[in-house]
Amino acid sequence: MKIGFDNAKYLTMQSEHIRERIAQFGDKLYLEFGGKLFDDYHASRVLPGFLPDSKMQMLLQLKEQAEIVIVISASAIAGGKVRGDLGITYDQDVLRLVDIFQHLGLYVGSVTITQYTGEPAADKFREKLSSLGIKSYILRLIPDYPDNIEHIVSDDGYGRNDYIETTRPLVVVTAPGPGSGKMATCLSQLYHEHRRGVSAGYAKFETFPIWNIPLKHPVNLAYEAATADLNDVNMIDPFHLEAYEKTTVNYNRDIEIFPVLRAMFERIYGECPYKSPTDMGVNMAGNCISDDEVVREAARQEIIRRYYTELCNVKKGGGSKAALKKIESLLSQADITPNDRAVVSPALVREEATGHPASAIEMPDGTITTGKTTELLVSSASVLLNALKILAGLPDELHLISPEALEPITKLKSSYLDSRDARLHCNEVLIALSIASAKNEDARLALEQLDRVRGLEMHSTVMLESSDEDILRRLHINLTCEPRYEFRANYHSK
Repeated sequence: MKIGFDNAKYLTMQSEHIRERIAQFGDKLYLEFGGKLFDDYHASRVLPGFLPDSKMQMLLQLKEQAEIVIVISASAIAGGKVRGDLGITYDQDVLRLVDIFQHLGLYVGSVTITQYTGEPAADKFREKLSSLGIKSYILRLIPDYPDNIEHIVSDDGYGRNDYIETTRPLVVVTAPGPGSGKMATCLSQLYHEHRRGVSAGYAKFETFPIWNIPLKHPVNLAYEAATADLNDVNMIDPFHLEAYEKTTVNYNRDIEIFPVLRAMFERIYGECPYKSPTDMGVNMAGNCISDDEVVREAARQEIIRRYYTELCNVKKGGGSKAALKKIESLLSQADITPNDRAVVSPALVREEATGHPASAIEMPDGTITTGKTTELLVSSASVLLNALKILAGLPDELHLISPEALEPITKLKSSYLDSRDARLHCNEVLIALSIASAKNEDARLALEQLDRVRGLEMHSTVMLESSDEDILRRLHINLTCEPRYEFRANYHSK
């Protein structure tokens, strides 16, 4: 992978700016952490060189001062919203994040459920949190939010929310994904802290959109693609332009909420320390891009991946046609098409040649290897084995796992487990390869290449079963699929 982002520079520069912002306020700082705090794979894909845990590394330097509040919206709980990169629901991810933070020695103070209107699923989730010894709080949906500032900043607005009890000077507010209500949580807390005589401030650490690169830069367009279901729109920050006569990029939700934030600060301090939404941020990512063309191409590929993902979501009945239409528009703005994804055409050509579903993987040197569907293997398993052989320097004709070893597994599936599809999938092939590696040196060598498939691009001519998607996600292979089922049926495994 070509590197286009200086991660070491980013860690140093970003840490310095966060410390400066902490020092700006008095008793307490609410720091909104946008994006993924622990595993920001979107950032690592569009900014090659950015490490997924960069934000966490910075936070660990402040762990004695910090506590974490994890935010999730009631609608995300009730709707079973899923993190696309991990394949788990937002409420499951809350529990995962608690475990991760605590394992790293970070203090998780509580979980806050936002936009609450009495959802039974949210009540049930609170019961689960209580059984695990995790405090939880409720922030209610406020009518006419964020337009009616007088109502919002009142006892009938923020005043009806629970006060989140915190004990440390730096409160990091994070969430499983966008649209969870992180900023609203921070503003509500400022209101309650002021009523209690506490001098509290607010700042925002949001990686995207990047404020000091062009509005239509592919990296910023890729952010719009990632949040297409939220209908986020990147915009020129009008407040910053008016205050400083400088053009910066922000997004619609922050611009819409800024008058509320400004009104909050004016009521608390008599004036607002920020003249624009851009002022609120401490994001230094734009200053750490080391190769703009590498970053641009990585972002273009991310937009295409998002397009295929939404196509498949719509096909499965869980996507949004409006989100798909928006991503199609972003493809046009970035001057790209789905055919600009290198693995798409080879997979389709292989399918046409064999008459069966096929898959393709782009290797680190840019060459493409394909895999076909056989009586023993699905194409995703075939192409994964082929990629491992290439990485290990083994000949293509070599059988890493003998057909004689695979046939009993297919018989088990068809004869005893009543499986409609007796072919081996990625997880089963990797288990078989692991067993073979105990006595087969070639299999052992191939298995050792698994850490080298991280970041490779893959395309399948049909939508894969959930077990295959899960394994490829765990291997951090960037998968896309044609929006087609392999079998004609009314029921399909998710």
